[in-house]
Amino acid sequence: MYEVGKALARFAAGMVRLYLPKRMIETISRERLVALLDAAAGTRIAVIGDAMLDVYLRGDVGRISPEAPVPVVRVTERKLALGGAANVAQNITAIGARCEMVCATGEDAAGVLVRQMLHEVGAETRSIIRVSRQTTTKTRVVARSQQLVRYDEEDDADMDGSEMENLLNAALRAVSDADAVVFEDYNKGLLVPLVIAPVISEAKARGIPVVVDPKYRNFFAYRGATIFKPNRRELESALGAEVDLDRPEALPATFERLGVEHLLLTLGEKGMALLSANGEIGRIPTTAREVYDVVGAGDTVTAYLATMLAAGGSPAEAAVIANFAAGVEVGKLGAATATTEEVIAAYDHFSESTASSR
Repeated sequence: MYEVGKALARFAAGMVRLYLPKRMIETISRERLVALLDAAAGTRIAVIGDAMLDVYLRGDVGRISPEAPVPVVRVTERKLALGGAANVAQNITAIGARCEMVCATGEDAAGVLVRQMLHEVGAETRSIIRVSRQTTTKTRVVARSQQLVRYDEEDDADMDGSEMENLLNAALRAVSDADAVVFEDYNKGLLVPLVIAPVISEAKARGIPVVVDPKYRNFFAYRGATIFKPNRRELESALGAEVDLDRPEALPATFERLGVEHLLLTLGEKGMALLSANGEIGRIPTTAREVYDVVGAGDTVTAYLATMLAAGGSPAEAAVIANFAAGVEVGKLGAATATTEEVIAAYDHFSESTASSR
């Protein structure tokens, strides 16, 4: 699995050519790390975005179907998990922070499950609005650790009318007593410009940080965000034809177009890069000891970025801690969470390894 992870990282690294100087962002002290993690427990985060239900059907393949040249999977296990913005909320509660989930679910069985599961992990669900569309559900069929097929049930048309107004009112209410805001966009029609702009304006007026995990549909709608973290493919699709990121002199134009303060890019086995509007670029080396599964790592990074900023950390400190959390998460199978105890243990192991190699 580690070799697969490295191959994926090499592939992703080719999607956007980045000018990456050798300057590394220095890791923080253990005392500062623990202080920020402790402070995070007293923060409140508003997560606004596309919540979904992930369904995993696992089983064995014993034969090929006589009806079509496809394998017949005898399902022996059915697992449900929170997906999308709901998984970010789950990660935030695992840190110990309070989280209010602002999303939309349908009046269907999947919607009931999403609301119930969010309640069970400790997220506040008062701002989940009910809509007339179906709840986004992604079902994966897996046999012998190999995903055979995934099918999605969703309606991704942009929300409008009274449903959009209800969502906006819920989002503004959540932001009014939050310490940080997360936008988790999966292009499912919930995060439209008429929702995004007023929420960012309210967050900026209150002086609280905004973390954005964007998708292509409204890529340029998040002006004013504190940390913007697209993946490489999304960034290349939006900017590649107009901005050559091989050259640092292109960065000011990139930030002017995006209108954000910081850009965080994950680089697989090479760690992360934190780019700032003032032209600074810092590298954060990977801390992962083993890579079993990269699913859900981005959600963990988003959760830690928001909570560490809310706790008073700088963008660089938040990125460093999020990097340690991602290193913990990729060592687990499936979408998982990283506890603060695990992050501290990862920090200690990394520090010991670094010291012994000198």
